Order: sequence, then C-alpha cells, then structure tokens
Amino acid sequence: MTRIFINGFGRIGRTVLRAWASGWAPDLQIVGINDIASPDLCAHLFAYDSVFGPYPGTVEWAESRLMVDHRSIPLHRTSDVSKLDLGHIDVMFECTGKANSRDIAERGLQAGAGRILISGPSEAADLTMVLGANEGLLGDQSIVSNASCTTNALAPMVRLLNDTWGLQTGWMTTIHCYTGSQPTIDAPRGDMLRSRAAGLSMVPTTTSAQNLLNQVLPDLAGRIEAAAVRVPTASVSAIDLTVTLKTKASLADVHDVIRQQSGIIGHTDKPLVSSDLRARSESLIVSLPETRVTAGGLVRIFGWYDNEWGFSCRMLDVAQMMKPGPIATG
Repeated sequence: MTRIFINGFGRIGRTVLRAWASGWAPDLQIVGINDIASPDLCAHLFAYDSVFGPYPGTVEWAESRLMVDHRSIPLHRTSDVSKLDLGHIDVMFECTGKANSRDIAERGLQAGAGRILISGPSEAADLTMVLGANEGLLGDQSIVSNASCTTNALAPMVRLLNDTWGLQTGWMTTIHCYTGSQPTIDAPRGDMLRSRAAGLSMVPTTTSAQNLLNQVLPDLAGRIEAAAVRVPTASVSAIDLTVTLKTKASLADVHDVIRQQSGIIGHTDKPLVSSDLRARSESLIVSLPETRVTAGGLVRIFGWYDNEWGFSCRMLDVAQMMKPGPIATG
C-alpha cells in the first residue's frame, strides 16, 4: 500500500481526497494532510464544495484529525512542511502551488517523504510527466511534476495523432474556466487582462501548455502553438485543436481511432455542454459531433476536461506508478 501525504488542501488537494474517497486508486492510502487553514475550515470546505456539491458521506473534524466516512486522517498546520516528521511516506502530493524552486520542492523530502509529486508545472521537477504521453520516462526521479490540467488534456491527443498519422503543425486554444489567480472584481494582478473581473468577461490570455507540451513531447517541439481564453464558468474546460497531418485521414478514420481509446482519452456522441462533464475522470473527453476534417486536410478536435477532477485522478494514477524511493532524512 503506497502511503500518500497531501501538502496544501486547496482546490486540487481537496479534489484528490474526494476522488480517492470515492474509490479511485484503492492501492493508495492517504495518511496525512497539511494546510495553514484551521481544521474546522478545512473540514467545512471539503464537506461543502461549490463545484462538486456536498460530500455524500460523513465529514467531521477534531483538533488534529479529519474524519471522512470511517477514515481518520491526521491534520497538520504549518507553512513549512520540512518542519514536520512525517515518518514513512512514499509520495507527498505538493499541492500548495508554491513549489517553483528546488529548495521549496525538496521540503517534503526533508520531512520524510520518499518522493514528491507536484500538482502543477514546476522548474524544480526532475521530470514533467503526462500520463498517456511520456510515462515511459518515469523512473526513480525524486521530484515529478504532473504538468498542468490543459497539458494533460492536450499531450495524449497530440501523441495519438502523431503516432497514428504523423503531425506536421497545429494550433490549440483552451477555453478555460476562471481560476483563483484571477480577481472577482477588477484589481491589479500584474497582467492587464488577468486583472479584470473573472466572472464578467471572457479574457484572452496565455497558457503554460505550449511550453509544457514541448517538454513532454520534445520530438514535436515547436509544432503546436497555443493560447487561452478564460471564461466565466467555475469548472470544466475545453481544448479546440486544429492540426495538419502528414498522412490524410477521413472523419471516419479519426472517429474510429478516438473510439478505441479509454481511460485517458474518452469520447461522447452526445450534444453536451460543459456542466455535463463535471467529475469525469478522463484527461480529455472528445466531442465527436464537433470533430471536423476539411477538404484541405485540416483536422479539428474539440474535447472537454474537468480541470480539477480529471487532473486529480491523474495525480492518483501517477502516484500508483511511482516506485517508492529511499526515505529522505532531514
């Protein structure tokens, strides 16, 4: 049984716990959580979620414990996880969003974790991994990044298209729900566009997925350009990908290949909207009615992804693949 510790109980940390408690990744055991928020607030935000709704089981808390159904999980409250003595922890989920430097990313190792899995892009990682794209590179790295939610949606599809027909070039736009990095009212955020109220406008902006895709699939570096539009919805995003393939493919060919996928890439034949895809576990759910192939050979793929739930399921999946490393000593 792989022992997991969650550092940072925000959107991803709480969603990871929900997905695991629902039965995802039963070979994992979540044995501790650390967050600077008070235990009662951690329990309340887990029990009552504005996106996923009330937790269907029981949630209680004590001074240093979170009780979820019949599971008792120790709660810690420190801004520096290296000050804790975690005992034997196989993988620490670094979910604070602050592990952008090596010294911060290594704090979990200093606390006793064997390996670190970061819930986002990080230059401090030994490997940036996307399941369905480059998992073959996973070895005994101490610090691994799970990339971004958009990269998890994009990279497996790009790899599939390239492996099947060869990929010449393409453009991807992610239509992404707003996130905590944006203000609820106009307020300075260092970027003129992202300083605008998240719930009132569609905001054209950048995405880290382009650079991360180049890291994850270096043989295709530079072939896909990307941008983003942040939209006033709270969950579920989409990618709109248009590519030129080396070998001509018909619409039926594209549909057949997508229908053969499962687990990481899903599909739907139904005319769905974003809220219909909430809490789907796949990294990408391709909308087959939106797929197009032009007479000139352009292929358009449109797919949905729950940027919180699907990404959290990948965190759990990757943790199952990570071989326990040597336990670090302070």
